[in-house]
Parts: sequence; structure tokens; C-alpha cells
Amino acid sequence: MADTAKITTKNQITLPANVRKSLGVSTGDKVDFVRNEAGYFEVRARKYTFADLRGMVKLDRPITDEELTQWIADARAGSRQEGE
Repeated sequence: MADTAKITTKNQITLPANVRKSLGVSTGDKVDFVRNEAGYFEVRARKYTFADLRGMVKLDRPITDEELTQWIADARAGSRQEGE
């Protein structure tokens, strides 16, 4: 079953209610449209940016690029495991 959204004269769409619910998004949240390898677009919820996360981790020293890269890799791996 497919859900359909109409494009308005301002080139805007409203996500159908069950799509919003499935993505866990609401007013003010952002979604990304990502082209997959087959050429179709996927809609992905994007609730946080790096700017939103600034200040969440309190350290008594600056973090290294290597630490940040490892944290991102760990977070991505955890997201993949949760989605399986």
C-alpha cells in the first residue's frame, strides 16, 4: 500500500499522518530525501544536528578528531543494530 502526498502551488507537501507516525516526526522536525542505489528516494527523519548536540558532552579536556570519529562510528553501528 502506498501513501500519497500532493504538491501544492508553493511546491510543498504534507506527509501523510501514518508516515509521520512511522518516522516519529512532528511539527518542526526535519526529514531528508535520500536517493538510494536503485534511484528511488527514501524519506528519513532527521531530528538532531551536530549544532543541537553541542554542549551535551562535558569533558575536562578537548576531544581529538580520532575520538569524535570513533564516537560517530559507534553511534552509527548502534543505529544499524537497532534497526535490524
